[in-house]
Amino acid sequence: MSSDAPSAVRPVSGSTPAAKASAVPHRRRVMRTALSAHGEPMIWLTGGALAVALAMIIGLLGLVFYQGLRTFWPARLVRTETRDGQVYLGEVSAAEGYRPGPEVFNPLSPELTAHARALVKQGGGLTRRRMLRTGNFELSGTHFNWIDDFNVASESQPDWALVIERQSWGRFYGTPQSLLIDGQAPASEPEKVWEAFEQHHLAVRRRWREARRLETHAIGAVSAASEAARLDLKRAEVEFGPQSAEAAAARQRYEQVNAESHAETERISAEIQELNQENARYQLSITTAQGQQTMIALADVVRAYPANRLNWAGQAGVYLSRWREFLLDEPREANTEGGVFPAIFGTVVMTLIMSLAVVPFGVLAALYLREYAHSGLVISAVRIAINNLAGVPSIVFGVFGLGFFCYFVGGEVIDPWLFPREVYDTPTFGTGGVLWASLTLALLTLPVVIVATEEALAAVPGSMREGSYACGASKWQTIRRIVLPRALPGIMTGMILAMARGAGEVAPLMLVGAVKLAPE
Repeated sequence: MSSDAPSAVRPVSGSTPAAKASAVPHRRRVMRTALSAHGEPMIWLTGGALAVALAMIIGLLGLVFYQGLRTFWPARLVRTETRDGQVYLGEVSAAEGYRPGPEVFNPLSPELTAHARALVKQGGGLTRRRMLRTGNFELSGTHFNWIDDFNVASESQPDWALVIERQSWGRFYGTPQSLLIDGQAPASEPEKVWEAFEQHHLAVRRRWREARRLETHAIGAVSAASEAARLDLKRAEVEFGPQSAEAAAARQRYEQVNAESHAETERISAEIQELNQENARYQLSITTAQGQQTMIALADVVRAYPANRLNWAGQAGVYLSRWREFLLDEPREANTEGGVFPAIFGTVVMTLIMSLAVVPFGVLAALYLREYAHSGLVISAVRIAINNLAGVPSIVFGVFGLGFFCYFVGGEVIDPWLFPREVYDTPTFGTGGVLWASLTLALLTLPVVIVATEEALAAVPGSMREGSYACGASKWQTIRRIVLPRALPGIMTGMILAMARGAGEVAPLMLVGAVKLAPE
């Protein structure tokens, strides 16, 4: 190389912008996973939906328990005097705020109207009113009264104000004046009257219940025996002729039973009359808040208590007594008071009969569809029909049950065979009843059992079946010892769902199971 050649000049590092740019280290791109790829939004969504559902269920159950458990708790009695001269005595049932309109102020006097408008104006156009359960329906014509706060002149809680729950006419509110025995009043002070009431009321109610039992059960049994003898006579006349020896013997027996029944009925009626006459000696004199005096038969008093003198133990006693009445007694006053025992008993019996009918048939049908039947057009059509059957309105099942079970099976098959029309005046199986209602509900809930059982059978692993076959077990042995024990929880779930749906249905029972008239 010649010495005259120019020497290569090396640039100093960082001396130029390009060199500075090339000196900056290269940043590697980091691949970040999207949030949705982790599944976190769906976790939050599903978890939130579960939390909302649980909150709704717990809130609904809490509201039901709160409103239901406090219903029978005895409240204090309030005596309210209004500015327009009215006097009310009762229990505060509800309270609400509202905006009064002209229809509220128009019936009031000018002074009361001015006072009410001033109070409403102070409250921003709103006022509060309370609903008092005042009872005494035979005197006032109403059970409840609304009282506005601006119309209240004074309030008090009388010590000896009584709540009287009666067999009829609802509750009565008033102050005891005397307890008459044979028209004589041993005492007139409220405390003495209450002591006399507690002394005699239990015995009076015991006699009332005995008279009631004689009216419903004893006389009913005597009438049933007489009716059975009459039907035997009619059956003998139809089968053997009116002039036959069998008919003559049946007629003689009927006359004997009828005479005995007549004598027994007179004896029972005399006993009932004696009990009623003994109870008629006791009368309770009550004065209302308006000053009206009323006589109440002690036998008609279901329960009475001085609401404002009860301590916690006394309130708990009244509370438990009301619960016992609600669960174990019969309804009264057109199903507005009393208990619901007949409804509970009928629902339980109907549900049990329905379960005995629907579970075996549903499980057997599901076993055949899942374990024995081969997939094909017919099986697919059957499954579609079962699924569609679950969506049929319940009233359709009621109409079907009325026409098929009541009129055809009961009226055309069973009654002519066991209870011929020539002998029996009224149909026995050819009308509504708990049996036909249970079978109708069994048809209604059959798809639920079939679908739940099929799902439970399908959840059993096929390897368990194959292992059973490999050990030499037959098809039925495999189903009985391997499949059914592991599918039993699902089958029980289907049965519980069927019972829940059947117990909650009303429309079929209106046609097939409800009693139109229940004479005593």
